[in-house]
Amino acid sequence: MNRVVHPIERESFRRLRARLDTSHLPPLTRAVVERVVHSAADLEYASDLVMDEGALARAHAALHAGAPVVADVEMVAAGITRRKTVCRLADAVAGPGLTRSAHAVRLAYQEVGPGALWVIGCAPTALEELLTLDASPALVIGLPVGFVGAAESKAALRESGLPAVSNVSEKGGSAVAAAALNALLYHPVPSDSEETL
Repeated sequence: MNRVVHPIERESFRRLRARLDTSHLPPLTRAVVERVVHSAADLEYASDLVMDEGALARAHAALHAGAPVVADVEMVAAGITRRKTVCRLADAVAGPGLTRSAHAVRLAYQEVGPGALWVIGCAPTALEELLTLDASPALVIGLPVGFVGAAESKAALRESGLPAVSNVSEKGGSAVAAAALNALLYHPVPSDSEETL
């Protein structure tokens, strides 16, 4: 199914590219950077994001082959277009030493098993919990936001060696996390002729 790009979105990306040169970036990295910058109207993400093109290529293949997508919160899930997601936050409960978000990650992992793409844009504790599991993810988009634990959880993600998209600063959030996943969804597979931005 072809994706129809609205004229406003097309113009927005034209203006973004007039202010930010991403032409030197490899294709999937460029797609993620541009879509995240676009979602937040924040050019600083271009130097704040951390990712590897090879890991993105493997995640892109897994995503288009039908790997499950897990979101930490419903706001992330709502922002992911053209793909059903798993979000277990509504079923989770907090307990001693365990936040609802961390419990939701445990429940989601029990449901999807290894090989999923995890999209965490809200809770640092969700990302911290994921790092304790043997989830063997296809990709972790770890972009939680906040002043407590966000930058630290993203640093731990990078140190883990897992395939990931993260950023160095405290900023992040549901919109940018969903945008990073959408960039991979919208990017065509080799035989695909869909229009992308």
